[in-house]
Amino acid sequence: MPPKVIVGKSSVEAVRRLTPAVFEVDLRMEDPPEFDFEAGQWVSIPFGPKTVRAYSLASPPSSRRLITLCADVAPAGIGSRWFRALKVGDLVEFKGPTGGFVLKRADPRRPLFVAEEIGIVPIRSILWDCFQTGFGRPATLIYWCRDPSWLAYDREFGLLGRRYPAFTYRPIVREATGEWDGEKGEPEELVDRAVQSVEGLVAYLCGGGAMINKVRDVLMAKGLDRKSVRWEKFW
Repeated sequence: MPPKVIVGKSSVEAVRRLTPAVFEVDLRMEDPPEFDFEAGQWVSIPFGPKTVRAYSLASPPSSRRLITLCADVAPAGIGSRWFRALKVGDLVEFKGPTGGFVLKRADPRRPLFVAEEIGIVPIRSILWDCFQTGFGRPATLIYWCRDPSWLAYDREFGLLGRRYPAFTYRPIVREATGEWDGEKGEPEELVDRAVQSVEGLVAYLCGGGAMINKVRDVLMAKGLDRKSVRWEKFW
């Protein structure tokens, strides 16, 4: 049964800047003392009677007392300004969990995750949940950003790949200078190169609508059924 949607109360325990425009915040649960959710879900923050903003949970479900949210604050809207201004001790009220972008553990197929910039957040939660609980199947992450400075969890995923040989991490950027020796291009281009066969594959895509459509088209052209492509559209 999915976790019950509640109104939760928490306090800010830590704030981190992961990239110039991506912030991460840890929230200590106060009421209730623990928060149950599924990896890939999100919570909503109220900013008025008819104004809310959604934030995906970056932490895995095993972390019930301390949850982590992550956001791109570059848009500079009401939510971005609020997130950027958070400081330790601030009270945060939210509603959740919500969302169906979750991994079906009973599905025997190998997952391909494709994330575009801040779309990495729910996928990070899913990946940590998988490997903390003994997933046991191959999984691949293709993580695209405009340049290397936007790869919020790059080092973490590299370490995850070394710790779990069944996990393949392939970052890709549109442009880079200096020491970057990784792949360059667009996400659908790397998906086209990386996916040799869609047999036994299920895809999870998160980011902008244009990326989702292009990657889905590539996978379907290789023979993947449309229902085997699941997505969470952020913009």
